[in-house]
Amino acid sequence: MLLDSDCLSTVMEGLRPEFFFSEHHREIYSAIHRLFRSGQPVDVVTVLGELISSGTFTEDAGKRYLISLAEAVPTTSHATAYVRLIKEKYERRALIQAAHAIAGDASDETNDSTVVLDRAEQRIYEIANQRAENGLLPLREVMSAALDKLMLMEEDSEQFAGTPTGISTLDSTISGLNKSDLIIIAARPGMGKTSFALNIARNVAVNSKRKVAFFSLEMSREQLALRILSSESGVEGKRLREGRLSREEWTAIADAAARLHGAPIFIDEHSDITVTEMKAKLRRLGDVGLVVIDYLQLMGGKAQNRVQEIQEITRAMKIMAKELDVPVICLSQLNRMAEGRKEHLPMLSDLRDSGSIEQDADIVLMLYRDDYYAGKDGQDVDPEKAVKGRAICIVAKNRHGETGNIELHW
Repeated sequence: MLLDSDCLSTVMEGLRPEFFFSEHHREIYSAIHRLFRSGQPVDVVTVLGELISSGTFTEDAGKRYLISLAEAVPTTSHATAYVRLIKEKYERRALIQAAHAIAGDASDETNDSTVVLDRAEQRIYEIANQRAENGLLPLREVMSAALDKLMLMEEDSEQFAGTPTGISTLDSTISGLNKSDLIIIAARPGMGKTSFALNIARNVAVNSKRKVAFFSLEMSREQLALRILSSESGVEGKRLREGRLSREEWTAIADAAARLHGAPIFIDEHSDITVTEMKAKLRRLGDVGLVVIDYLQLMGGKAQNRVQEIQEITRAMKIMAKELDVPVICLSQLNRMAEGRKEHLPMLSDLRDSGSIEQDADIVLMLYRDDYYAGKDGQDVDPEKAVKGRAICIVAKNRHGETGNIELHW
């Protein structure tokens, strides 16, 4: 870089200061990076001036060191190979550090072994993720790949279509569950978010035979299993919870359990799980067709306030969906603003805690039931619409196409 400015772009794209082992080399590269970013020329003189200004070197020491570095380079034509070599050495050091940390966690008897395993996977995957090459590509290459995909879709459209939710009217609007999409299902408490998500999870697992990972931060595995059985069998959930079942209901439950026995639905009930831990578990599960998270506001973070926490969480979910190339459904609460409106229909502005939910989501679905408000004091509800089991799914945002209202029954 000191001898040939033509290689600067290649090096800047592939290297970060922390990749260098020597502190002096990190400081020198940081100085070069600052000069390059500000549009200034990069050579021994300008880099030396930057290092002197930052207090890294005195003039004499800096001059001798930079000249020695320049003289040690046999040729500038191998810059790309040198970048790969530096990155490889950095990865090896990072792996050694991770191995020491993993050994320390494993040696601590107070640590749960499952937590130790999740942390170990997280450390390794963080290193592996840094290898992803997401540099700038010319439009001709991107266009060529897009045209190739279009041709393949024409030959076999089902292979590239989004995974069906099992609700035909919804699928025709959002084109199914598309890979790398973050889909928010939002509603007030008691509107049926979990039941709706479980129904989609069931359809993906049973009809499309894809693995579904369901992260439940609120309900236990057994509670979710009873809900799925209730939906599949048609037996009311209250009767299942009370255990007072007729012979016919037991038969319906047994038939439902048999149909669901081989469904590839995997449930995690940890209430304090992070997105990073989810990602590690999903990688271990492998070939996941759908991820469901119930629900967003129960997840914690380390930011200074709740709005920033939600921003970090939703952004991490979107990144997870993209990295794992899987649709992610996340349930979310709505604030009380809809309660004060005459129509009660939810809007995007009702999303609770942060505008980042709307920003990061590819699709936002909002559930509404008139019968939820029927009979409540001061609530003006059309009795013809307040039919039990009737709901509206509002497609409030759809990055891929149209929005609108879809009538549901359950």
